[in-house]
Amino acid sequence: MRTGIVVTARPGVEELAVLAEELGFSSFWVYDTPMVNGDPFISLGLCAKATRRIKLGIGVTSPALRSSPAAAAAVASLNAIAPGRVICGIGTGNTARRTLGMLPTKMAELEAFTASMQDLTAGRETGYTEGDLTRTIKFLHVGPYVNVTDPVEFVVAAFGAKAAQIAGRRGTGVISFGVLAPEAWTAFDAARREAAREAGRPEEAESYVMTSLHLLGEGEDRHGDLARDKMGHIAMALLTFAADNPSFAGSLEPAETDAMRRLLERRGTAADDPGRHATLYRNYLGRIDPEDRDLIVPSLIDKLALVGTRPELRERIAGLEKAGIDEIVIQPVVDPEAEMRELAGLQA
Repeated sequence: MRTGIVVTARPGVEELAVLAEELGFSSFWVYDTPMVNGDPFISLGLCAKATRRIKLGIGVTSPALRSSPAAAAAVASLNAIAPGRVICGIGTGNTARRTLGMLPTKMAELEAFTASMQDLTAGRETGYTEGDLTRTIKFLHVGPYVNVTDPVEFVVAAFGAKAAQIAGRRGTGVISFGVLAPEAWTAFDAARREAAREAGRPEEAESYVMTSLHLLGEGEDRHGDLARDKMGHIAMALLTFAADNPSFAGSLEPAETDAMRRLLERRGTAADDPGRHATLYRNYLGRIDPEDRDLIVPSLIDKLALVGTRPELRERIAGLEKAGIDEIVIQPVVDPEAEMRELAGLQA
């Protein structure tokens, strides 16, 4: 099983990218969430100059953030600095839109944007529409400006069959966040492969999952404070999404529903408050505050993160690999360097 690292965009991430490369990780990703993090393309540009081998991933951009010409120019520019090392994740902008108080874009927009990005970054023409006006566009500058020769790897963010089917039709891989149930990945893989066959695309493609990992010490409580600190950002992301999405909130277990309710109370907002985005997403995907540890209930730790002894983690990772995952991407938040070394040691 390959492993990678994902971080929030900020100054200094290139130092972590260098360490990730030295430790043998396959990829280094930066989130694309403008209202809570820095710009991923600036961060990845610095990483590209500081590294030589490791793949660099945008996790993930969307039509909700940039037009296809702007996004393609950013990706192809990064590809000019790190030829053939760029992975571009594309999604509906679920978090990025919700931090603006808006809904994610539609699946049709996701598919059209992905197709346009694939065309432009490969030097092909594509359609571009604004309102009722559509034009054919392509890069007019090549050579030292952008790289359209070395391929960009594309992956579609999926939490269900529809997005996995888009990945199949577009011939891309799949990436997901916090989804560790093997049966979910078996379903993703089946949906993607069937759509790929129907579209005449290759069935083989890469699958990535973003999560967190904690190797338990001797006699350590798997639901203790250190485990909560290391994976709390993943759990808080789910609780925040549930608080912002009543239809999803209905799928929570009773203890998780209570944690969501307390999260809303602490943020001083409500699920029907039109301004809830201004407080719900504070410190999103950052290390949790100690006073929020009680929100990280045991079921969230068990479902969303890789927490266990060395034999337990190896067994669970083997199960995920069997379900179709090619790479596990970990976000370290407590002590990034130490956590990266821990993960590298686990794979040794």
